Formats: sequence, C-alpha cells, structure tokens
Amino acid sequence: MAARIGALLARLMFARYLLASIAALACDFATFLILDHGGAAPMIAALGGYLVGLIVHWVISVRFVFDLAGGPTHVQRIGFVVSAAIGMGITMALVGALSAVGVAPAFAKLLSVPVSFLSVYAIRKYGLFGKA
Repeated sequence: MAARIGALLARLMFARYLLASIAALACDFATFLILDHGGAAPMIAALGGYLVGLIVHWVISVRFVFDLAGGPTHVQRIGFVVSAAIGMGITMALVGALSAVGVAPAFAKLLSVPVSFLSVYAIRKYGLFGKA
C-alpha cells in the first residue's frame, strides 16, 4: 500500500514539475523570441530566455512542486542554480550548434527543450530534492 501511494505521489510530483516547466518555458521562449527579433545572437537570446525561465521555475518549484515544509535551504538554492547552469549549457550548446548548421533559432530552441528538461529534472528530483 505504501509503495502504491509513493508511486502516485511521484507521478503527481512529475505532473506538477511538468506544469511548472511549461509555465517557465512560456516565459523563457517569449523572452528568447523578443531578444532574437531584437537582433541578439541566438546563443545570447537563449541565455536571456533561460535566465527568465529559471526565476519563474524556482518560484513555482519551491511553492508547488517539492514539499519544502521549512522552506528551501541554501544548499538547495545553490543546487537549483547549478542544475539550471547545466540545463542552460545544454540549451546554449544545442541552440548554437543547430543554428550554426542552418536550423532556425526558434526551432533549435524547441529541439533543445526535451534534452534540457529531462536532464535538469533528474538532477533536481534525485539529487537536489531527493528527500522532499
């Protein structure tokens, strides 16, 4: 019985994380498009969008996704930023590489999303908030 409840809670956590990621991605992509259309280099636009999305994701994650009864610790804050830096690196590398070979920057950004999302989720779920 406890295993079934644990499995259900894990699915709900993933669903909440997915919704938080969609909200953050919307802010990220809107910022990316604004910067891209404003003439920023694709990698810089990807960086700006990712930073805005990071802030949105942090706020939603600590309030609605992970059970942090006492609030986030400094280690979790730092870990969140480090995991985001890994995701940002993945995003910037993919956007830069795909743009360099002729893929439209917005499409390159879309292609980077699942790779970055799954990598960062695994880091946060199993490492950073593993006991939350």
